[in-house]
Amino acid sequence: MTNVVQLTFNPFSENTFLVYDDTGECAIFDPGCFSGEEKEELIGAIERLRLKPVLLINTHCHIDHVFGNAMVANTYQLELAAHRGEIPVLEMAPVAANRWGIPYPEPSPPITRFIEDKELIHFGETTLEARFTPGHSPASLCFYCEKDAFVIGGDVLFKDSIGRYDLPGGNLQTLMASIERELMNLPDEVKVYSGHGPATTIGRERVHNPFLQG
Repeated sequence: MTNVVQLTFNPFSENTFLVYDDTGECAIFDPGCFSGEEKEELIGAIERLRLKPVLLINTHCHIDHVFGNAMVANTYQLELAAHRGEIPVLEMAPVAANRWGIPYPEPSPPITRFIEDKELIHFGETTLEARFTPGHSPASLCFYCEKDAFVIGGDVLFKDSIGRYDLPGGNLQTLMASIERELMNLPDEVKVYSGHGPATTIGRERVHNPFLQG
């Protein structure tokens, strides 16, 4: 069975996820750990669960999702994986941090492993399918685990809401098309782990999300 642990970090209350199975191999999604204490919390969770990180993945590269990239990459000797289309977003991270008045002391390593739409990501006994979901950012990816019925969703779909589309590279029509094409075709019981806020399910959002009605 594949398990998901959620940790919430930084001034943006961003959700970082540890995804692991019985082998102990682990993928770290969107390490947003900002302060020294938050970095220690992430490392402590990995040690407590006796995990072996083998993948570092960004669903997208807005600053709140990449603060901990350098620490994770250096601590566990991992390259950064994301969609090629997120390179400009990652390169603009220092500018974005300055705009928000937030320090950016540890620049992220570059993306060196490029994940494509519908690519299967394997680690341990786990398989995740990458789904291309632009609209919040130019090349966001969601990661679907069919076997255990969950999605690591980044900032695409939230409980009762959707991701922002007013940031550079965002577009409402593109975002809605991504949600309809790549998420709303999943079974109702699929759990969605979002980049902010609580988890939800596809079925709940299909019925209650105001952006998906009509």
